[in-house]
Amino acid sequence: MNKVLLIDDDAELTTLLQEYLVEEGYDVVTDTDGRAAIAAAAGNTVDIIVLDIMMPRMNGIEVLQRIRKLSQVPVLMLTARGDDVDRISGLNLGADDYVPKPCSPGELAARLRAILRRAGQPAAGASTDTIRAGQLVLHPGSRIAEWRGESLELTGTEFSLLEVLARSAGQLVSKQDISKRAFGKPLTPFDRRIDVHISSVRQKLGLREDGQSWIQSVRGQGYQLLVD
Repeated sequence: MNKVLLIDDDAELTTLLQEYLVEEGYDVVTDTDGRAAIAAAAGNTVDIIVLDIMMPRMNGIEVLQRIRKLSQVPVLMLTARGDDVDRISGLNLGADDYVPKPCSPGELAARLRAILRRAGQPAAGASTDTIRAGQLVLHPGSRIAEWRGESLELTGTEFSLLEVLARSAGQLVSKQDISKRAFGKPLTPFDRRIDVHISSVRQKLGLREDGQSWIQSVRGQGYQLLVD
């Protein structure tokens, strides 16, 4: 049973979501203070955190920033509908996904299942064999990544994206294909999730000797992982 920590100061919404998720088979703990999420991440006591951005004491963006210094536990952000700034900020800091409020319990449950699947299992249809692409080594079965002989810390979403690119290393992969293979769903118009997560992976890989990124983009088409 996956343990979910739900952080939100909206008591009515929290009760609704908790009751639904419990019926879906989750073990749900709630709190109204983001510091509880930081403690849970530090203690590795939950499988996933649902974190509202607009909270008293400490907002969700600051909480997420502190969590990512301690752990790669999956984090799903609850954002104000239409607030692209908060969404992009959350993704840039390592959030795995977001759901705009007000959200339906069914949508939240579906997003949780997708994130947990990416965090703990290989992508649908993928083998568990080791993937080698130049200096990158991925182990889909354990979700462990190595870069230049050292451990590479990735969120579940980042691993899934990099796995898709590594399986087609040296080839251009369209954003539509990336979305379907990494997330199991088609890309929707104006969805920048892939771009933001790719940007984070690029930073973790660093630059090539020629100063270029290891992940090249072709505007409007897709991305390519270089191997030499």
